[in-house]
Amino acid sequence: MSGTLKIFSGNANPELSRAICREAGVRPGKCEIVKFSNENIKVNIQESVRGKDVFVIQPSCPPVNEGIMELLIMIDAIKHASADRITAVVPYFPYARSDKKDEPRISITARLIADLLQTAGANRVMTMNLHSPQIQGFFRIPVDHLLAGSLLCDFFANDDLHNSVVVAPDAGSAKHAGRYAISLQVPLAILDKRREDDNEAPVIHNVIGDVAGKNVIIFDDEIASGGSIIEVVNALESLGVEHITACCVHGVLSGNAVHRIDNSSIRRLVVTDTVRIPPEKRIPKLTVVSVAELFAKAILHTHRGKSISGLYLRY
Repeated sequence: MSGTLKIFSGNANPELSRAICREAGVRPGKCEIVKFSNENIKVNIQESVRGKDVFVIQPSCPPVNEGIMELLIMIDAIKHASADRITAVVPYFPYARSDKKDEPRISITARLIADLLQTAGANRVMTMNLHSPQIQGFFRIPVDHLLAGSLLCDFFANDDLHNSVVVAPDAGSAKHAGRYAISLQVPLAILDKRREDDNEAPVIHNVIGDVAGKNVIIFDDEIASGGSIIEVVNALESLGVEHITACCVHGVLSGNAVHRIDNSSIRRLVVTDTVRIPPEKRIPKLTVVSVAELFAKAILHTHRGKSISGLYLRY
């Protein structure tokens, strides 16, 4: 890319944005975001972006809908300031679970978000661990889908895993969990988890694999309310596991999820910083692994026109 690299950030996760800029060796772009008393948002890009290669970092963090509007307005402002190319860097994609029409008269909202990003003026999107990889098909622009599997597996590099087993919390996550198991060189077990309605509390019906007396490592793409992970933990406890570690890419931890996890038998919870985790949620059993270096490398490779296939990690 011939234009100068510029990186801007919304208000969703400024800590991650600053970390990405440090890793990339790029000064954060100057931008003012104002929220008026009527809740309208104004974005003022405070430096020239004419002819520049611009990356806008804004994951889906609370308040989610306000963050989406910030991102769309920033992209639109940068587009009309004559940027050469705009990449929306969305480490945690909004409405990613709404990726299909599984009920009558509902919106496939992940597709709607894709439409909005393209309409606002994004030329490409960079994201991480989509709930369903096929969400990439909602776009008619390039999508770089980074994966955090190696970062999470590296956390266990110094652990003794001889009595461990990786657990997939449902059949849909079995493929990814199997790759984690291969990387860690431990067996795999799969839970038959079924969600009956929208209350985020699934039911565990069966377990495929041996977990009795094992140290269990649960891998999932995200933890939101904590209802799902606690049901999984309860099911594993009834099968006589030794101790439990939970890992996820997106530590949404909404509602009373932190309280639930803190009062559960989970010994360790490992998440990444795609979603901002405020100090009050950083309980002693929580470890946060940063994705900043990976995103910085992807941004620099993209800007320089280099292949980032090596960053498309296998899980």
